Parts: sequence; C-alpha cells; structure tokens
Amino acid sequence: MILASKSPRRSEILKCAGIPFEVFSADADETAVKGVTAAELTMGLASRKLRAVCELIGDERLILAADTLVCRNGEVFGKPKDEADAERMLTLLSDGWHEVYTGIAMQKNGKLVIDYDVTHVRMRKMGKAEIKAYVASGEPMDKAGAYAVQELGSVFVQRLDGSFHNVVGLPICLVCTHLYDDFGISVLE
Repeated sequence: MILASKSPRRSEILKCAGIPFEVFSADADETAVKGVTAAELTMGLASRKLRAVCELIGDERLILAADTLVCRNGEVFGKPKDEADAERMLTLLSDGWHEVYTGIAMQKNGKLVIDYDVTHVRMRKMGKAEIKAYVASGEPMDKAGAYAVQELGSVFVQRLDGSFHNVVGLPICLVCTHLYDDFGISVLE
C-alpha cells in the first residue's frame, strides 16, 4: 500500500495495525472549498491528495490519502499558521465540545472509495498561561486544531466520543473496514 501523506502520526497508526506501506506524497491544492460541510471538505482534500499521487505513479498499488480538520461551532480549524493562531484555536476549543473529521480516499486499479469519520471531543477549561506554555512547546504547530491528543495535548482532553485514532489523524477501523469490504484485504491474514 502507498500512504499519500508525510504525517508521522498516520505512518505510526498503520505500523501499529501491522499494515505494510510505503510513503509517497505529492503536492496537492489544500485550499478550502467554500459552502461545503467539514466532512465534505476533508473527503475532498483527501481526494485531491490521492489524485496528485495517482497522476505520478498510477494506481496499480492501493493508495490511501487522508485529511483531518477540527470544527467548533461551524468554524473549521486546520493547522495553525503561527503561535498566535495556535493560541486562538486552543482558546476557542477550551471548555467545550468540538468535532474532529478525517476524510479518507483509497484507490486501486480505478476503484475509488471515499469516506470520513467524526469524533466528538470535550476539552477542559484551559488557562491562558497553560495555552501559552503548550504552544511554546512546539507540539501544536503541525496539528489540526493545534493539539495532539496522543501526546502532551492529552492533558486538556476530558472525553472522546468516537475513534481515538481519528483524532490522531487516521481512523484505522474505518480504513480496515474498507480494505476488507472494498478491496478484499484483511490485515489479520
């Protein structure tokens, strides 16, 4: 399988699931499309990433692409642009629920599967000093929503309703379901 992503978190999730893969990513337009839902946006961005790789290497091997976004009260958060943006995101996520969407796109020999997962996350109230210290750690800077649930950012997460791995960046259960149902591949055999 080809993972169309440089994300070390997505690579780690696939490794933990015992799925052999190679990383091959290509530049894709990640400009947000207006007037679509967060789910549609993540699926669209994952599809763009998939197409960019397919154009370069074809689809004789299974290709998997993904995109993750955070959404709170209709506002969509990708990766922060800078430290001020990370602080803004965390302040808005503090003391409330938000959703994490990951769109996936998989293709082999012309067969295309596009889907998404959503996880609801409850963050505790965060103080300004905590937010500044967390942002200063550097951890939030390459994460959608400016936090890493699997690392130091876990200290802010009170509750998850849905897939933990979705919040990390790859809903592995959904991926494995499509591997089996749509491509006849079992990770357990």
